[in-house]
Amino acid sequence: MRVILFFVIAVRGSTGISVNQGPPSYELMSGFKRDDSKVCRAMLFSPQGEYFAWANGTNINVVSTKTWTVLTTIPSPKTYCIHFSPKGTYLMSWQPFTVSNANPNGGPNMFIHKSDSGELIASFIHKKQTDWEPQWSFDESVCIHNVNNEVACYAGAQFEKPAHKLQGQKVVSVSLSQGNAPFHLLCYVPGKPGQPSFIKLFQYPKFDTPVASKTFFQSDKVEMWWNRKGTGALVMASMEVDKTGSSYYGKQSLLFVSVKGDTAMVVLGKEGPIYAVSWSPLGTEFCVVYGFMPAKATLYNLKCEPVFNLGSGSRNSIYYNPHGNILLLGGFGNLSGQVEVWDVTSRKLISKLESPDTTLLHWSPDGEHFMTATTAPRLRMGNGFKIWHYTGALLYERPWNKQEELWEVLWQNFPSGVFRTPAITTKSVEGIQPSQPQASKQAYRPPSARGKEINFKLHDDEDVPSSVSETASNPSKAALKLKKKREAKKAARQQAVENGEITTNGVPAPFRPSILSEEITTDDPEKLKKIKKLKSKLLEISRLKEQKANGKVLEINQIEKMKKEDQLIKELQELSL
Repeated sequence: MRVILFFVIAVRGSTGISVNQGPPSYELMSGFKRDDSKVCRAMLFSPQGEYFAWANGTNINVVSTKTWTVLTTIPSPKTYCIHFSPKGTYLMSWQPFTVSNANPNGGPNMFIHKSDSGELIASFIHKKQTDWEPQWSFDESVCIHNVNNEVACYAGAQFEKPAHKLQGQKVVSVSLSQGNAPFHLLCYVPGKPGQPSFIKLFQYPKFDTPVASKTFFQSDKVEMWWNRKGTGALVMASMEVDKTGSSYYGKQSLLFVSVKGDTAMVVLGKEGPIYAVSWSPLGTEFCVVYGFMPAKATLYNLKCEPVFNLGSGSRNSIYYNPHGNILLLGGFGNLSGQVEVWDVTSRKLISKLESPDTTLLHWSPDGEHFMTATTAPRLRMGNGFKIWHYTGALLYERPWNKQEELWEVLWQNFPSGVFRTPAITTKSVEGIQPSQPQASKQAYRPPSARGKEINFKLHDDEDVPSSVSETASNPSKAALKLKKKREAKKAARQQAVENGEITTNGVPAPFRPSILSEEITTDDPEKLKKIKKLKSKLLEISRLKEQKANGKVLEINQIEKMKKEDQLIKELQELSL
């Protein structure tokens, strides 16, 4: 095992690309020449970490991470995406497909180069940005590419002619197994209306008869994940819209497929959407986060049997460290950004922490540290990244200036086995205090009620005791004063309810746009239909805010609905003109 003194972090944003050392120094790498381009669209470390590549709107540059010297510069001003082959031998790039009067059919927009020299190996037309990357076997002996529902299989880097083809299946999605030979292809063939969809597993290159096949209904798309050994895969079939109306997320089901030909449905212990699925790097178990909030997290073995329940909470993401002995459950997309750190071996909770507004999370190659970041364009305020120890200690924080945007942060990769599996401890290491305030835990107050004291009490409307008041025919000055005060409070309360500042039980209510109470008349039935639909959505958002103000924990889909309020109001205002 070679000794690693440090590993590095690459940072991409509106001010260009820089490379920093990792723990414990975090200083800029003096050997890397910073790229100040404001249009750096992509950056990537090779899987083994020996190369670092980025596209800056003019060229694709590749440097050696040993010396940080430039190995090759490939002119490519339109490149949007880059990808390395598993051993880093080849660098693939994609740019938008275009046509012109001179070339009405367009030209190649996906390219494969040698990483160390920039030599062009092959070029293809791939119009869509989704699933553009050719897939390689771990030893780079096989490369597959799915174009027009036909899977072309190339022997190594011989791209003149496919060695084999999987055709006649109308394959929409395909996934090549990891691990050693024999390799397997997992294919998704969508069904026609009224007919089932198929998942078919083939052993390469025996495409005549599938090793396993499974039919199912209710699927618009699938996601596929192989375990590291390439012995089994998980398939999540999804419907964009749940016709039963039980879920905002549509409908999902999870299937396991083995290279031995076995298939099994993963039975979940709670109704609701599937938020995240992840294999352990050890390949012996997988984790699923699912169910209406608070979501459950469960570990399953290779027989799809639940082996441990990680409890319920506000979580929607799963992150195993590279060694597979520590697991993070993240609740990202909400303000708190809750993170739970679990010891997978002993099935014990190590720590809890909060990282508000987190949009991405990556484990470091040593498996002891992880990075959380707030990035644009998902969030343009409060950009920056933090580095944590798995025991919950914050070790480093780098906030961004308001005038700048952070787009991406990456750890350098290393070959498997370079870092020893960390011995897990629950004793927190020494850290620092966050410079940014944590998410507010105060109840929501509408803009009209902020800065005001709302002190309505339960018994405001009750009569004063007889010892204080006198008969109505002969009231004292004190009784008249109390009566006047009581009536004023009642009037103020009624006005607050009518204004939407509080609910009828005295709880501060969310702000309701005044446009909801405005009567909009039009002779256009389609326009009236749109207005009615927008008002319905805004009323639903208003009810959700009221529930939140009353202390109810909202689901992620409900929070996402609330974020659309400004856009819906704008659309309604435009229709009312």
